[in-house]
Amino acid sequence: MTDLLYQRDAYLREFSATVTAVDADKGAVALDRTAFYPSGGGQPCDLGQLLVDGRALPITGVRRAGGEVWHAVQGDLPAVGDAVTGRLDWERRHRLMRTHTALHVLCGVVWRAYGAQVTGGNMEPLRGRMDFEFASLERDLVDEIEARVNAEVTAERDVRVAILPREEAFRIPDLIRTKINLLPEGITEVRTVEIVGLDLQADGGTHVANTREVGAVRVVGYESKGKINKRIRIELPE
Repeated sequence: MTDLLYQRDAYLREFSATVTAVDADKGAVALDRTAFYPSGGGQPCDLGQLLVDGRALPITGVRRAGGEVWHAVQGDLPAVGDAVTGRLDWERRHRLMRTHTALHVLCGVVWRAYGAQVTGGNMEPLRGRMDFEFASLERDLVDEIEARVNAEVTAERDVRVAILPREEAFRIPDLIRTKINLLPEGITEVRTVEIVGLDLQADGGTHVANTREVGAVRVVGYESKGKINKRIRIELPE
């Protein structure tokens, strides 16, 4: 199984690893450890390079299959047992971290102030959207939500990550904020992300360490996606 370094240290930009499997048909390799986040949970995968024998192989995609993380690369594939160095596209990673944390602030504000559950979400670097169970969503309410979100960001709240036994995690009230519980049956540990004083929920993605890194959040759009499904779109500064 691949050791998921990004779950413990989102600020790790470079790491050493060993190739454990090769898929020539898909032009991909699995590693014994990785800091590259695979696509999932609405967060896109990281990009960057694998360095091997003096060659830099661009990474074009990262996916998780079972217990392994596969890295699609351009160029001649290394062999099983080869030592490699992974180097992240840090600018992209940090922008995704800022965006993901901003969405958690939005989620925390909406849950605490209005009791609305999340029905969906997605993100790209510096922009994202989240869907909530609102019966209606008007401009005045959107402006209020934006102000509340930025108040939480400027409060400079710490963001803490923990990996808990499943039984302990599920004793936390409102741990799952999505309408559908996306945690697979049978998992023994649950990773949680806490914005201290605002939000605590299960999450597997990468985040900044403090909300001050997020920057000003702008709500750039809102729309109805159904009778009780309303979408809020946000953007962050460069």
